[in-house]
Amino acid sequence: MRKPLRKKKSMNYLLKRRAFILLSLQIAGVSVLGWKIRNLQIEDSARYKLLAEKNRVNIRLLPPIRGRIYDLKGNILANNQQNYKITITKEEAGDPKKVLAELGRLINIPKETQKKLNVEIDKVSPFVPVTVIENISWADFSRVAANLPALPGLMPEVGLTRLYFQKEAMAHLVGYVGPISKVDRARFIKSDPILKIPKFKIGKTGLERELDRDLRGIPGVSRLEVNSQGRVMRELENQPGKSGKDFQITVNTRIQKFAMQRTKEFSASTVLLDLETGNIAAMCSTPSFDPNKFVYGISQKDWKSLLESEKRPLSNKSVSDAYPPASTFKMVVAIAALEAGVISPKERITCDGFYEIGSRRFHCWKKEGHKQSNLIQSLKNSCDVYFYEVARRVGIDAIAETASKLGLTDHFDLPVSAISKGLMPNVEWKKTNLNQNWRIGDTLNAGIGQGYVLTTPLQLAVMTGRLASGRVITPRLINAIDGLQSSIQLDKRLSISDEYLDLVRSGMHSVVNEIGGTAYKSRILENKFQMAGKTGTAQVRKITSEERIFGIKKNEDLPWKKRDHALFVGFAPFNKPKFSIAVVVEHGGGGSTTAAPLARDILLFALHDGVPPLSSYPKEQRKEVGKILREIELNNDSQPPENVNPKIGTQT
Repeated sequence: MRKPLRKKKSMNYLLKRRAFILLSLQIAGVSVLGWKIRNLQIEDSARYKLLAEKNRVNIRLLPPIRGRIYDLKGNILANNQQNYKITITKEEAGDPKKVLAELGRLINIPKETQKKLNVEIDKVSPFVPVTVIENISWADFSRVAANLPALPGLMPEVGLTRLYFQKEAMAHLVGYVGPISKVDRARFIKSDPILKIPKFKIGKTGLERELDRDLRGIPGVSRLEVNSQGRVMRELENQPGKSGKDFQITVNTRIQKFAMQRTKEFSASTVLLDLETGNIAAMCSTPSFDPNKFVYGISQKDWKSLLESEKRPLSNKSVSDAYPPASTFKMVVAIAALEAGVISPKERITCDGFYEIGSRRFHCWKKEGHKQSNLIQSLKNSCDVYFYEVARRVGIDAIAETASKLGLTDHFDLPVSAISKGLMPNVEWKKTNLNQNWRIGDTLNAGIGQGYVLTTPLQLAVMTGRLASGRVITPRLINAIDGLQSSIQLDKRLSISDEYLDLVRSGMHSVVNEIGGTAYKSRILENKFQMAGKTGTAQVRKITSEERIFGIKKNEDLPWKKRDHALFVGFAPFNKPKFSIAVVVEHGGGGSTTAAPLARDILLFALHDGVPPLSSYPKEQRKEVGKILREIELNNDSQPPENVNPKIGTQT
């Protein structure tokens, strides 16, 4: 009987213990709840009462600091600088017209501008500040600040604005920011609250546009107590925003500026690729413009001048414009034919100055023809008839397939505005897009890079880089984000035989370094920096039969827009390729006379990491070249020193 009694006492003890624990927990919970209710009703009541009255709390977004853009060496390209501005508040000014008139006596504010400001002031609430003028000098800012007692309602303020250090040199690549327009709002899928900040600016072109969301950052928040009229009484809370990301690009400013200076007299584009990394070392388009003029709104006169210029300074020709590749395309045709086995390297084809199909003649650029020549000789002399025959044998579909391997159909994923894909036609393309059958004449035209074929300078630089390296070079523009290095893609081997690539490289070497080559005058005398390349001259008009008989008009005798485009693609050094380059000069005439010398000079500057010695050039050219180089040095020396970010430092 004792065991059951002991067991009963043990159970009672456990029940009492559990009841005590449960009661303790309940008391603790009620205590916490009571303490929270006390805080809500007594200590935080004023705050929550104010927040509950929506008409008494305004939430304002604070613009974040926009991220910066640097070049490969850490030189700053786009930054934020202090912006001195003057605002006016109607209710404090009393008579805004009178105050603006007084202000106009201190700093330059045209009467027409004053009239527009008065209209704007009448449209907004009396307590809302209106920007009178911004981006004024420190002297004007100080003058206004010193006279504030006589200028009621005016307030000098300091903000941030975008500044582009390299101006024209980086305009197409970096782009610019500007006020938000209706067109801008339409392209945003979701309405970002940051876009509602008054006077907020977004990227309009180039990197500024393509990387805008990362560059603009996250806005801060200010909670303001206002009275029944909406006037600010005090600030309740201020949460700072987050600055935008900093980007470092692969472009070398020194090379970029040299290329811009060297091509400044032309309507031209240049792309220089570093074949070890795929980095875009230079990407420029001339003529250019000053992006700083767009930050506050460009003048009507300057805007009209840019729009009406026949050389299209607003266009980034390196990626946005597509041109017939002309004879620079002949390497593609040669490899396609070698892979298909329709020609052998030593086979000779006769050129009498034209190629006949039925009743139609396709002419060679050399009227008297090149007689007999093999593959390397035909590349060296740029014989059209040889490549007419080769293209006919291999067919357009095989040519298009090889062009794709070499990057001429790629749309590269780069943060640059309006990248064109170019055009590599084939039988199916013509049927689908033009509802026409492909003809043998279309193949012959494509065989010399004319007809429907279109390529961008970027694609041509990639094509040349792949031929030179034997790897699937992919262009790269972003080097680091917020100091963290972006990954470098390991290039695969091209699915093209090394034997065929060597043959084409030998032909390109002959073009530049052998007497009779179309670019022989643009050779580099230093053996360690020897260049290989290919010239191209793209027709933009049809040559009449009368001209064929009596003589073709020279480019210099034609209106500028009817002259041929000049092209050159190349790489150097020949034995160990470091850079590939593509230069296109709109209506520049011959590729050998115009584009090849430009490409050589830019390659030499990149290889020497500075102005090359005159010993690199043929003796007969040194006087003229020296004059050009001295002028470029003088122009660059007159520019302010570049601002280097020590945190980024020098990248290699």
